[in-house]
Amino acid sequence: MPLTSPRRSGLTDQVIAQLRNQITAGAWPVGSRIPTEPELVEQLGVARNTVREAVRALAHNGLLDIRQGSGTYVRATSELAGVMHRRFADAAPRDVAEVRSTLESSAARLAAERRTERDLRQLDTLLARREESWATGDAERFVAADAAFHQAVVAASHNEVLIELYADLGDLLREWLRGDVGGELRPEHHMDHARLVAAIRAGDGDTAATEAAGYPFACPRGRLSGAGRDDEAEGARDDAKDTGGPDGTGEDAAEPGSG
Repeated sequence: MPLTSPRRSGLTDQVIAQLRNQITAGAWPVGSRIPTEPELVEQLGVARNTVREAVRALAHNGLLDIRQGSGTYVRATSELAGVMHRRFADAAPRDVAEVRSTLESSAARLAAERRTERDLRQLDTLLARREESWATGDAERFVAADAAFHQAVVAASHNEVLIELYADLGDLLREWLRGDVGGELRPEHHMDHARLVAAIRAGDGDTAATEAAGYPFACPRGRLSGAGRDDEAEGARDDAKDTGGPDGTGEDAAEPGSG
């Protein structure tokens, strides 16, 4: 959508609103660099200080990330997502995994009960895209495809609060997944999600919940306990299996992998 020259009253607020709209509408996706300050000045027809104030305000709210010498990048799609990202950026990997497991397990159970034919078609499409992305060896492409798949599972729950909460945590979860995947996609870390889709299609809430609950804990060795603590991480995974998996259903956690 094109930017337009705002009215002369409340210029900064109007510029903030326009920049926010570009972000929330997806014109500037998360991770992308927004136009430079001179470009925004030209497009908006306002003074440099007005643009600077607007950008700083959105950076303070967590939507933008100002990187000296590089530019300004989109960090989140909403103020709440920005706050979530900023507040939990340094959270322990195990804490993030436990929250993700709880949300996705609940969503998968609801999806098995409420999914529509449209939901199932979307899951099939995104599952195939996830596998295709893995095959390319492009880690960032895979992260995007995997995140889209899991968002679709949550969307199939048809619980609007759960959907919005998961979306607001999306940037944090994608960053966590990037750390899980690393810069290289390794065959031994691949995780098949076909069983989850099959369970949702069959209306099997217990199996769907168990599958979804295990994925966040199937990290490369040592990830959940931090570097240099591989034995503790391995023991934690064994404990999860012995106690019936992350959701206590009696199923083993998924094999180590990404997703």
